[in-house]
Parts: sequence; C-alpha cells; structure tokens
Amino acid sequence: MDCYTANWNPLGDSAFYRKYELYSMDWDLQEELRDCLVAAASYGGPIALLRNPWKKEKAASIRPVLEIYSASGMPLASMLWKSGPVVSLGWSAEEELLCVQEDGVVLVYGLHGDFRRHFSMGNEVLQNRVLDARIFHTEFGSGVAILTGAHRFTLSANVGDLKLRRMPEVPGLQSAPSCWTTLCQDRVAHVLLAVGPDLYLLDHAACSAVTLPGLAPGVSSFLQMAVSFTYRHLALFTDTGYIWMGTASLKEKLCEFNCNIRAPPKQMVWCSRPRSKERAVVVAWERRLMVVGDAPESIQFVLDEDSYLVPELDGVRIFSRSTHEFLHEVPVASEEIFKIASMAPGALLLEAQKEYEKESQKADEYLREIQELGQLTQAVQQCIEAAGHEHWPDMQKSLLRAASFGKCFLDRFPPDSFVRMCQDLRVLNAVRDYHIGIPLTYSQYKQLTIQVLLDRLVLRRLYPLAIQICEYLRLPEVQGVSRILAHWACYKVQQKDVSDEDVARAINQKLGDTPGVSYSDIAARAYGCGRTELAIKLLEYEPRSGEQVPLLLKMKRSKLALSKAIESGDTDLVFTVLLHLKNELNRGDFFMTLRNQPMALSLYRQFCKHQELETLKDLYNQDDNHQELGSFHIRASYAAEERIEGRVAALQTAADAFYKAKNEFAAKATEDQMRLLRLQRRLEDELGGQFLDLSLHDTVTTLILGGQNKRAEQLARDFRIPDKRLWWLKLTALAHLEDWEELEKFSKSKKSPIGYLPFVEICMKQHNKYEAKKYASRVGPEQKVKALLLVGDVAQAADVAIEHRNEAEMSLVLSHCTGATDGATADKIQRARAQAQKNLEGRQRRKPKPREKAGLPGTSGFPSLTPLGLCLKRAKDSAWESALPCGDGGKLWTPGASVG
Repeated sequence: MDCYTANWNPLGDSAFYRKYELYSMDWDLQEELRDCLVAAASYGGPIALLRNPWKKEKAASIRPVLEIYSASGMPLASMLWKSGPVVSLGWSAEEELLCVQEDGVVLVYGLHGDFRRHFSMGNEVLQNRVLDARIFHTEFGSGVAILTGAHRFTLSANVGDLKLRRMPEVPGLQSAPSCWTTLCQDRVAHVLLAVGPDLYLLDHAACSAVTLPGLAPGVSSFLQMAVSFTYRHLALFTDTGYIWMGTASLKEKLCEFNCNIRAPPKQMVWCSRPRSKERAVVVAWERRLMVVGDAPESIQFVLDEDSYLVPELDGVRIFSRSTHEFLHEVPVASEEIFKIASMAPGALLLEAQKEYEKESQKADEYLREIQELGQLTQAVQQCIEAAGHEHWPDMQKSLLRAASFGKCFLDRFPPDSFVRMCQDLRVLNAVRDYHIGIPLTYSQYKQLTIQVLLDRLVLRRLYPLAIQICEYLRLPEVQGVSRILAHWACYKVQQKDVSDEDVARAINQKLGDTPGVSYSDIAARAYGCGRTELAIKLLEYEPRSGEQVPLLLKMKRSKLALSKAIESGDTDLVFTVLLHLKNELNRGDFFMTLRNQPMALSLYRQFCKHQELETLKDLYNQDDNHQELGSFHIRASYAAEERIEGRVAALQTAADAFYKAKNEFAAKATEDQMRLLRLQRRLEDELGGQFLDLSLHDTVTTLILGGQNKRAEQLARDFRIPDKRLWWLKLTALAHLEDWEELEKFSKSKKSPIGYLPFVEICMKQHNKYEAKKYASRVGPEQKVKALLLVGDVAQAADVAIEHRNEAEMSLVLSHCTGATDGATADKIQRARAQAQKNLEGRQRRKPKPREKAGLPGTSGFPSLTPLGLCLKRAKDSAWESALPCGDGGKLWTPGASVG
C-alpha cells in the first residue's frame, strides 16, 4: 500500500495529486507537437493534428496533412488539406472537428475525416481575416469565437443553430490583446480580453472594464487566461509571475500564487474534481509542469518532450510523442483507504480481506475492530467507491473483493451499488483498452451517460463492442441494440464496393424485424449516398407505407410510390401521392397513370368533386364515361347556373350524355325535369309565388293550396302522375286548408283508389272527429275496425270484430279499451273469444272416423246412402270447405259429386 502511494504528491495539507500513464503512444509522429496545430476532445476524445502549418517557411511547397488519432494513438483518419490556411482547430461536443480558416470559413469534419458541412462567420470576418479563434462549449452546444484583423470579436454560441453576434468594440484597441477567452454567465457567452494591465468584458450590448479583486500590485500585462471545465472559475497569469484564481464572475478571489517564473506559459488549464473544495491550476512551459493552488508550495514535474494539456471534468490529460498521462486530485475514498497509517474503515476492511486470503487470524481482528465502531457498512461503501476511481483492473478487483468480503458480515446491505459498480467498471475497462482508446474515468462516465458513450462507440464504428455493452447492461432494444444496428446499416450502405443486392440482403439478415429499426431511415442514407436502387430494395423491407411513400417521392419514383400507397389502403397517403404526381407530370401523362390505377382514379374523382370540377369533367370526357358526365352536368346545372336558360341548357347536355350512355330512364327523367322547369317559370309568370326548383309533387300541392285544382289535374295528366298519388296529394292539401266541404265533394267525385281509411286518418290528424266519422262508415270491411278505433267508437269496433270472428281485430279493440269506460266492451270481447275457443275445441272432438268404418267409397263393401248422408252432414257441421279424401287411389271427392 505504501508503494501504491509513491506517485502521490501533496498540495498543501488536504489534497494529493497523482499522475499515471494511460497509454504508451505509438503514433509515429514525424514532427514535434509545437510545429502542429493540435486539438484534443474532452471525455477521452480523439486528437487532431494538422502538420506543416502555414506559419512554417516550407509550407508553401508542402501540403499540410490533417491526421486524427484516438487517445491511445491509433490512427483514425489522414487527409491532405486542400483548403485555405487554418488558424485554429477544435472539437465540438458531438466529436466533430471544427477547422477555422483564415477567411472565416469553418469546415466541419467527422471522426474519420469525412466532410460534413461548412459555414462562414460573416462578411466582416472575411474582409478583415482571422487572427485567432476559440472553440468553446455551453449548455446550448459548441460555439466559435473569432478575433478579426480589425481587433473585433464575432461569435456564435451554437454552431448547430448558427446565429452570429458582433461584439462591441473595445475603446482604444489598436493591437491584438495579449490574451483572451470566452466566459458563459447567465446562459450568455461573453468575451474577456486583456489589454496591458486592463481587462474588458464584452457582451452583446456593451464593453465593460473590470477589476480583479485582490490582484497583486505591479501587474503591467496579463499573459495567459484559463477557464475551468465547468466555466465557473477563472485563472490569469500575469507578467509578474503571479497566478490569480477566482470565480468566473470576477467578483471573488480564491487564491493567488507566485510561481517566480515570468516567461509566458505555453498552456494553463484547471485541474479540479467535482464536489471538491480544492482548486488547482496546471501550468506548462517547454520542459516544466507546475500544479498550483491555494497552498504556499506547488507540485512540479519535468517534461521530457513537447506535451499538450487537455482539461477534463476531474483532471488533466497530458500527452506527448511517447506517452499519454492523466493528472488528477486523489479522490477522498482512495485517499482514506491508501494513505499511510490510515485507520479508515475501508483501509481496515482491505487489510482484513488480504489477511483472510493469507488465512491469518488478523482478518478477524480487523473485522472486529470495524464492527465494534459500527463502521462496516461505511467500509464497504468506501471500497466500492474507491474501486470506481482506480484505473488499474488489479486494484479494482482487490477493492471489490474487500467490499464483497465485508458484505458477508452485513445482514441487510443493498447489493445494487456493488453490482452497478462491477458493471460500470467492466464497461470502462473495455473502452479503455488500447485498441479502443477512450480513457474515461468513473466521474466522466457518469457525467457522459451510457447512451452518449454508445453513440461515441458507434461514431468509431465499434459496433460489436457497443452491442456487447448493450446486451451486458440489458438495455432496452430500442435504446440499445436496435439503435446500434441501425447505425451499422447506415454505415453499410456507404460501402460502394459491394453490390446493392448483397448489401440489402446482409442488412435484412442482420436486422430482420428488430423493433425500433426503421428501414426507411437506412434507405434515406443510401439515397443520400447516391445508391437509389439500393434504397428501393431496402424500402421493400419497410412494413410502414407511411415511411416508404415520402422517400419514394423524394427519389422521383412517383409511380412506385402510388402503388405502395394504394397497397397500404391509406387514402390520405394516396391523396399525397396524387397531388405530387399532378404537379410533377403533364396533364395527359397524369390521366394515363390514373387509368392504370382504378382505386387512385376513384379517389381523385372524389377529390375533384369537391375541389376541381373542371378536372373531373375532363376525366369523364377522356374515359367516355357518358353516364357520369350526365350526372356531372345535372349537378352543375344546379350548382353553377342561376338563370333558367342556362340550367335548361345544362340539363339538355346531361340528357344527351345519358342517351349516349344508353340510359333511357335517366334521359327521359332529365327531359321531364326540363319540361317541369319551363312550366314552373310559366306558372311564376302567370300566378306569381315560388314554383321554381320545387319537385313535381310539391308543385301539384302548391297549385292545390292556391285553388288551382284544374291546373293541378292537368299537370298530373301531363306528367302521368298515378291516381293514387294524386288523390293522396289532393287529400293532404285540402285537409291542410281545412276545406272540408271541398274534401267531401272530392271523396264523392268517384270511387277512391286509395280507400277511405286515409280520409279518416287525415281528418283525425287535423283533430276533426266529426268529418272523420263521415268517412269511417264508408271504409271497407277489412279496415272497418281500424277506422272506428281512429274515431274513438270502441263499442262499434268491438261489434264488427266479433261479427268478423277475427282474433287479431278483437285483440286490437281490446288494446284500446280503458278500465272504467270500456269495461263492458272488454267483457263482451272476452266472452266472444271464449265462445270461439269452445267451438274450436268441439270441432276438434268431432273428427271424422276412418273411411273403412264410415262406409265411404273405396271400402270393402259398396256404401249405402245412409252413411253417405251422415258423412255429408258431418262435413257440413264441421265447416269442411275442402275436398274429402276418398277411394283407394287417394282421389278427391266433393259433396254433390256422383258416388257411383
């Protein structure tokens, strides 16, 4: 344990800092880092080097080379730089490389050197050129700040949503500032710059001079600035050798340190740990590295070669041509366990576990000591936490074994933290591997989240490892395996050396029906790569037509899109394709396409009926659909024409179309409508009132109501209205007028073809029982009971029903009888029904005997007259109205026929 702390360096009395090697770099650099533009992404991200920058004398004859490596030095991409001079490099939060050129154009490249996009920082930057640039990160995304040759600042806080801001001018600024940086305060990006001994803070509205609290006197210039990883703290290096550290708001001083070195440092970055009270800054010169804080002394390291500092969430990465190291503050849990002569619970538990492996009784002594203090739970938690902060797997295992050993002596210790830590460390050890090259710490991993880590593995095309991690952590398929397979498929379609058929088959075999995978997204990527046929093949595996059709339209495969939309049965989707086709094709080709798709043609007709009537007419004409064309002209005659002449002309066109369609009925009906319109216009001219657009029946009714009976009868004859219908119309109209005298004359004009029950019903509907009774007596026998009931004569209705011996009529009358007033009538009906039932039972008892005993023809002996007379009498008494069976042959014999 003492040996383990050999690389611990104290800074003051309360903190230790340690530096350990992450990787031995084997990237075979041809030039020193000082001769390259260098950019390294945070969270163990990649490293970009631009060799032979333009500031070198030999740059004019040699093209610079842009190379991208993993953090372990594994090459990821290499390309000749063919664009303009580059001023600065930087990585975005999405691990995209931003290359800021001298003309203000920012080129964006992917992790593997693939060009993504570019944007300009504005015309002013283009005219004045770029002197310096910074890539910074905010909660909104990654931003770019530019210092132009006119000593003005322009920035964008989010390159994903580019909004340029020109910062205010600094008064009296005639040369470039000695140093500057970007700050983020209240969700707004600011620029802090130093001009001699003065500091200025630029925001979107003003330029403000600021004064550092507690700054040592004698400062004539600021040489370097550094903002912490979280943008909460700021450090400034002065020409007097002092390092001022305080809050980023410039309102509070944390400490000040005199390093006794006045040479400007190459780099200065913060080195702090989350939730730690210690604040430290790492300053690098050519061959010296210094860690300073609020302690009077510092920690110094000798640099054997050119090095580059990368600030991280919980420390600083330091890489050179040969090594890649990590410098950080020793976490509290590790410090308590491993520091010399520590009696912390975790330290005792680790010793107890080691003694237990040696089979020594000291293990029991250590455990008893921990248990007597009641700190066994704390000891287990310390070991679990310390294991997370250790980089080497052997030490991780040792601490986890100690934690597992201590858990055995606890009754109710929740295993979640232990299991989760084991899972996290296994993932971290996998991505820290030299061939992967992502040296994440436990704190960085928790801040980054597993989803972002998976995204970064996908960006590096490490699909198998990403899938293994998802399966190991049992992530939902939609968030894990499915998403990774979709990314793999999108990468697969970019392999242009493989045929479309093979790529489509490979993708389908790998993905199948995996939930959460959209074949349309993969097809869209294939189309974006110029592989249209591959995109169409991939769309065949897409089960959702709503995803297929839009991409097919985008690929100019409209007819195929129409077929897919029709197969889906989604009318909205079909309409979408139809409207697209209408705008894409000429009129003739569009109509020919519709003729080959009956369903699409039908839907387009429905659309035209509501939106484009003239197009609908053209469709009918092209198809020679005279039937629908006639119907179209009929609708048009009422919808568009107000003049009677225009309406009649449209109807005549409709009639001609019906004749061409061989629809005689529709043609005659249309001609009748034309005659009716002309007649209605003449009636309006002669009689006044409103006749136009009335139906034939309403026209007749209106004439009757107006006293024009002869005209109504003439109209009925002209249009061959049946007598029954005319009687109904006249009956209804006269009753509405309550012209009862005329109604009576009308009823006696001739025998009613509709009977007289309607007269009773209409009169009762008008609440005239007196008139209704006149017609009730004239109603035929079959409707007599109903008529009497309508006028309220229940007693007479009962007599008629009993006379008719009709069970249904008696039941109807009985249903109209009320308790007190019609009690006698009800009894009378009940007696009649009982007598009818009794007679029926008597007839059933007097059934005829078998013909052998009755002496009918066909028996063994010739029948005498007496049995025959008896048979006839029984037939009469039993109301036999049908023929009687007789004879051996089963022939019919009727009373009165010859017996012999």
